[in-house]
Amino acid sequence: MGRACGKGARVAQLNILVVDDDRDVCEYLEDFLSHEGYHVKSLTDPTRAVDELKANDYHLVVLDLMMPKLGGIDLLERIRKVDDDLAVIILTGYPSLETATASIQHDVSAYIKKPFSSDDFRDVIQRIAKKKGLVLRREDELHAAIGRNIRELRKARNLTLKQMARRTKLSVSLLSQIERAESSASVSSLFKVATALDVKITELFGDF
Repeated sequence: MGRACGKGARVAQLNILVVDDDRDVCEYLEDFLSHEGYHVKSLTDPTRAVDELKANDYHLVVLDLMMPKLGGIDLLERIRKVDDDLAVIILTGYPSLETATASIQHDVSAYIKKPFSSDDFRDVIQRIAKKKGLVLRREDELHAAIGRNIRELRKARNLTLKQMARRTKLSVSLLSQIERAESSASVSSLFKVATALDVKITELFGDF
């Protein structure tokens, strides 16, 4: 069966499930991925993973190979029976041709050897998200960046909100809400703001 958030879909946030019997690994990945802006849940019991995937909407599973109760390849087979489009990253401290081949056969997105660097792991997730057509940053982060850039540009030009309101024909209240990321600005409003600040509209988005 496929997923509603499969290829070509757009989502507000990347939801990740980590399955590893090593609690330290789970805690590290939860901290790291949460800091990156993703929603993360971890399980140290692999037998609970399929039920968790059925109950909640995940886009990516990070799966350890060597686990008691249920091995990673066996769990991967069970996952594919309920979801054939879910992105999967395999983690293993004991890479082998056999498990690498089995991973490929089950359409694994990445096969990573432990220990791994945070930069390499970040790059893998970004590559997977791009391939799946998933948004890497949350919508609220985009609104915050736009608001911050508008405020900095306005202050650099010594313009008050009241002056911006006169230039844009937008209300002071709306401009204030946009700068505080409390309101989502329309393209038309952003165009008026960019014109008033004498910048290209793309400059309001910063690094996004």
